Amino acid sequence: MKFWTKTVLAMLPALMLLGCGTSGEVEEATDTGVSSSSTASDSGSSATTSGVGASGGAKGESMGATDAGTAFSGDPLDDPNSLLAKRVVYFDFDKSDIKGEFRDIIQAHAEYLANHPNVSVTIEGHADERGTREYNMALGERRANAVKRMLTLQGASASQIRVISYGEERPAALGHNEEAWALNRRAEFIYNR
Repeated sequence: MKFWTKTVLAMLPALMLLGCGTSGEVEEATDTGVSSSSTASDSGSSATTSGVGASGGAKGESMGATDAGTAFSGDPLDDPNSLLAKRVVYFDFDKSDIKGEFRDIIQAHAEYLANHPNVSVTIEGHADERGTREYNMALGERRANAVKRMLTLQGASASQIRVISYGEERPAALGHNEEAWALNRRAEFIYNR
């Protein structure tokens, strides 16, 4: 009985997609896996990141459903419902350790890179305006290297990842308060496709 329950539950998303056709037509869905929703906090900075992600199917390929109820069939990097759409990792003041809320995002990017060996990414490290220019450049580099280290530990090739620090030079938010500083303490994924 347990086997049948699991089988029916696994087939349910595909059956729902088949019911979405109009005037008797059946829409085909590419079946790379069934996606499951997962949320990740972005420290209240939704202005610089996009949407809640869905981690997905086989080897990190995302199959997030679009508003029309159809499966996303393009490059997973372009799927706004995928964890891959989240390309910013935020840090605490004067820290370069990865917070738990960003581990799933980094895992999704690591799986994508492992499955796409011809794709490379630049990890840009940033800091807020406090501290000297030299200190902030070093801090941005530590942050970018922390993301790179986690990516490689989870399957990405080090040759796919370039690290650069901009320190305080490229703020995401202008301002001299904690809200702006929190948005500027970050590492960003910049894909080179």
